[in-house]
Amino acid sequence: MPYPELYILRHGETEWNAENRMQGGLNSPLTNKGEMDAAHQGEILRHCDLTGFSFICSPQGRAFQTGGIALARIADHIRTDDRLREIGVGDWSGRLRHELPKIEGKDPFMSHYEAAPNGEGFERLEVRCRAFLDDLDGPAVLVTHGITSRMIRSIVIGEGAHAVTTVHGGQGCIYHLKNGVQTLLE
Repeated sequence: MPYPELYILRHGETEWNAENRMQGGLNSPLTNKGEMDAAHQGEILRHCDLTGFSFICSPQGRAFQTGGIALARIADHIRTDDRLREIGVGDWSGRLRHELPKIEGKDPFMSHYEAAPNGEGFERLEVRCRAFLDDLDGPAVLVTHGITSRMIRSIVIGEGAHAVTTVHGGQGCIYHLKNGVQTLLE
C-alpha cells in the first residue's frame, strides 16, 4: 500500500538518553543538546514545502517538547496521536542498559525491546504503527521516538529503511519518506 509523503522526527536527546537508560512509556526532559537537536530539525523543515501537511506528535513529554521547538515557526496546529508513543519496555522502564541481561543476536540493542518483560514487543508495535499509517489522509510531519520511527520507516520503506547509519532513530535529523524512498536530512 502506498503511503503519503512523511517527514519523521525523533525527539531530541533526553537526560535518560544521555544516561543510557530505557525510557519506553516513562519520560525525562530534553537536555540542552536535545533542545538544540529540535531547533536544528526546525531549521531543516523551514526549507521544505509543507503546504497541505498535517503535524502529528506523540503525546509523550519528550516528543511534545521537541515538536514545540521544531515546529514553533512552521505549524499552526499540532495534534497528538497516542499511536506515535514509544514502544513499551515493561519492567525495564527506567533501567540503565548496562543493568539489563546480555542478549545474543544480530542487534543486542534492538533485542532488549523485544525481550523486555511485560513490554509491548515488536509485533504489537507494528500493529499500532500500521493502524496509524492506514488512518493518514495526507502528507504529514511526525514527531515520535527512535523505535517507533524505525517501525514506521520499516513499514513504509521496507528493510532499506535501516541502511542509513542512524538506524535507531537519529536525534537532530529528519527522515523524509516519499514514493518508497527514504532520504536522511541532516
